[in-house]
Amino acid sequence: MALDISTLEARYLDSCGRHEILPNPSVLSWFCKAKAQNQNCAKCSIVVYLDQLKNADICPLIDVFLEMDAFDVDAVDILSERSCFLKEEYIMSLMRAINQKLRVVDLSNVSLRNDLWSDLCQGGLACHVLNLRSTSIRKLNMVGKFMRLNALNLDFCTSLASLHEDCFSSMPNLMRLSMCETRIANLWTTTAALSKLPSLIELRFQNCLCCKDTGPCPASLVINADAKNVASGADDRVNNSEDHNIYEYLSNVHEAELSSYLNKMNLLELSSDVTPNLNGHAEMLNEIHDNDEFLLSVYMQDLIDAALQLKNYISHHPSLICFEKHYREYMIASLPKLQVLDNFPIRRLDREMAKCIFARYFEYLPYKRKHKESVVSVLHKREMGTSGSYQNSSKPKQRNHYRTQCFFSRSLSAAKLGFSAWPLLHPLSSFSHIYKEENKRLRPRQFEYHPSNPSLMGFGTLDGEVVVVNHENGNIVSYIPSTGAMNSVLGLCWLKKYPSKLVAGSDNGCVRLFDLSRIPHKVADTCGNSCVATYYDFEQLTSVHVNSADDQFLASGYSKNVALYDINTGIRLQLFTDMHREPINVAKFAHHSPFMFATSSFDNDVKMWDLRQKPVQPCYTSSSSRGNVMVCFSPDDLYLLVSAIDNEVKQLLAVDGRLHMDFDITSTGSAYNYTRSYYMNGRDYIISGSCDEHVVRVCCAQTGRRLRDVYVEDSESGKSLFVQSLRGDPFREFHMAVLAVSMRPISKWEIIKVNLLASSPRAEECSYGHQRVSSSCSLGG
Repeated sequence: MALDISTLEARYLDSCGRHEILPNPSVLSWFCKAKAQNQNCAKCSIVVYLDQLKNADICPLIDVFLEMDAFDVDAVDILSERSCFLKEEYIMSLMRAINQKLRVVDLSNVSLRNDLWSDLCQGGLACHVLNLRSTSIRKLNMVGKFMRLNALNLDFCTSLASLHEDCFSSMPNLMRLSMCETRIANLWTTTAALSKLPSLIELRFQNCLCCKDTGPCPASLVINADAKNVASGADDRVNNSEDHNIYEYLSNVHEAELSSYLNKMNLLELSSDVTPNLNGHAEMLNEIHDNDEFLLSVYMQDLIDAALQLKNYISHHPSLICFEKHYREYMIASLPKLQVLDNFPIRRLDREMAKCIFARYFEYLPYKRKHKESVVSVLHKREMGTSGSYQNSSKPKQRNHYRTQCFFSRSLSAAKLGFSAWPLLHPLSSFSHIYKEENKRLRPRQFEYHPSNPSLMGFGTLDGEVVVVNHENGNIVSYIPSTGAMNSVLGLCWLKKYPSKLVAGSDNGCVRLFDLSRIPHKVADTCGNSCVATYYDFEQLTSVHVNSADDQFLASGYSKNVALYDINTGIRLQLFTDMHREPINVAKFAHHSPFMFATSSFDNDVKMWDLRQKPVQPCYTSSSSRGNVMVCFSPDDLYLLVSAIDNEVKQLLAVDGRLHMDFDITSTGSAYNYTRSYYMNGRDYIISGSCDEHVVRVCCAQTGRRLRDVYVEDSESGKSLFVQSLRGDPFREFHMAVLAVSMRPISKWEIIKVNLLASSPRAEECSYGHQRVSSSCSLGG
């Protein structure tokens, strides 16, 4: 038989005597309240207020709570209403002593040391509700047992930037989760972590002002009830109409039905642009066909609901993830069991719309694969020579070796990439770098993969050095120190027919050709050992690029001119003046024609030129809305990839400059957010990053759909890094390298290899910031 509260109180007094301390009056009042509950035949619970305790009070309480299972107490809550000055280890011991009868734990005013926070995450808790509001958590790593946890509050954890891959794997009963005003931003890693919560039905990354919990806002329930009546009337009229053309019907209903209803609800000011702006839903008109009468009637309700949401819902305390395009639809499509998001209930139409928007703007798996498949299954099909698709047995099988190999290569990529949303990031600084005198680390400023050796990469540094590294085994192959003539190396280009040679140009205008085969040792004593040619200076240089014949190269820079050099003779053949109205940051030759090249300028224009026509007039001009930072040809020269300031990324047809694809990446509003984009996997995908952001975006080059976002971090500090430049690995699918920089507390530049097909051994930690980077970020490719 369970012991009553009076016995619990007596044991507390006895324990205080043993520890030679006076009983705490607050503790005695807690027991009195619990005794009163017991006498009224109500469930008996004890509420422990941490801010009412002193360190000396903890030992007697622990003695009592260790015997809690023997007493008639249903639950114990641990709360902290004000700042608490208890030793953190005492708080942990108190919670462990209560153990299975913990119900609510509120640590919102408690600051735990890193080791104790780690202990909590690794060990877990038996509580039902855990409140960690405003705590200093950077990475959520709650991998311990939280088997009874029903609600978790992480609001205002402004340092929280990422979720560990398995942070929710031991919370089978978590139904409610709130993470308002955090720095979580990655849709892919966030939904991958949340998908491991089988019971999650309510989620918040921003909140409705009138709602303190994660449940549906009462106002939204009233709105839905009113909207159903209007939608029901619209449904009747659709069914009775002889003409079911949805576009004509919507245009008529928009004025007749919606305007009167919106006017009645004081929403008429929204009705004029309801169609184009309601969370992107109106874009789905093209997805609805003439025979979708039911969807039309429900769509009517959605138009009204969305207008009311615009009127009544104001986002409060949004996390960074809320600013991602199509955030709500992505979350709804990725978490099918979710019932409430940001205090708004998820309806059937929300799910239908979310599926449509997800299919339009995102790739679930590479190469339009619809379903996840195991690597073993793909390898088995390749072994058997079948793709798994239905074939008509009456027709003879015709095998195309190239197409079969391409199919299985893409299938393997899809299987591996679908395994984890956390890619493997491997910094080049972890390799055996050469360190200069005074223990200064090499600071890469420009880099290029070797054109024929998959293991080699060359990079130039801020201090004028040129280094070739084997990025697979970590060995330095060649190191050419700066002689003082070279400043920051902004231009770097390998020769394809003579792969031991590369052209390097620095920002002070010095341009040189190096032959690495002439270096007998790892480190050259002087530049003269490997320098084959020195070219006429090009002032304020930002870019060099060699043509496909390896006989000429272009130099461009912070000027309106482009210079053409003869590689073999070292002569500057021509200086093309005033090709643009503003500085030309990059000039690039085509991959297969030695005569065609493109220029991108901060005057907003990209121009195509032909050397055979003595470039006075461009073949064509294509304009961006902002200054252009980068241009490059696709590997087959079919397209031009153009990157303008602040994430304006477009793909043009190389033949005439017509727009082929606008990747529609969200702008930050910064005029200093210099964006660079390159191809990956041939011309199948593009990767794009900007110097004011910590993210690399991976998009399908043919559809524009986003496949992944990769957040770049410093392996040592765990802090986020700005994306200075990037390249797709020409030899490995879904591999890339990113030149990243941290400006605080010290300037740190490093190259990070990214493998999207391998899972990171640790959770990705990503954070946003708004530190200003130097103006040199605008220069070069």
